Amino acid sequence: MIILFIILAIIAAIILIVLLAAAFTKSDYEVERQITINKPVSQVFGYVRYLKNMDNYNKWVMRDPMARKDYRGQDGTVGFAYAWDGDKQAGQGEQLITKIEDARRIDVQIAFIRPFAAVSDSYMITEPTMDNTTVVKWGFASKMPYPMNAIMIFMDMGEMLGKDLNESLQNLKQIIEKQP
Repeated sequence: MIILFIILAIIAAIILIVLLAAAFTKSDYEVERQITINKPVSQVFGYVRYLKNMDNYNKWVMRDPMARKDYRGQDGTVGFAYAWDGDKQAGQGEQLITKIEDARRIDVQIAFIRPFAAVSDSYMITEPTMDNTTVVKWGFASKMPYPMNAIMIFMDMGEMLGKDLNESLQNLKQIIEKQP
């Protein structure tokens, strides 16, 4: 009986430590990566503004090519929604275009349903350079609710998401630079 009490006390102490750590851990995170594409900003933005084009370069979308996809509205305009329902890796969710600054920026809200519920804000910014190339910045911002934010003690979201963002941006660069 004493051993059971000790085990329960240890488990309770571990849970308490995790809850206390979560109380003092930041709950929000931002990740941004960028790449330079050797095409003019009008051509680059003309491609990234359409969420359906993500099928061709977005690593997360490409994880499950058999995912069921549903679209609402006119792609490339505010209010367009792109929903997916895929396997365990792809999960289920929806992207919604919330704002567009023509030839400059597109903002998208991403609502994840499965494997866990979460909402993130994503953006793509296209900036022209002096030599007629384009810098593309792709970023995410989100918040993990307490006590789930305790996971951020052990996970570097910048490293975890940044690798996939870089790979997706490389895919985007290859696609656009092959265009005439």
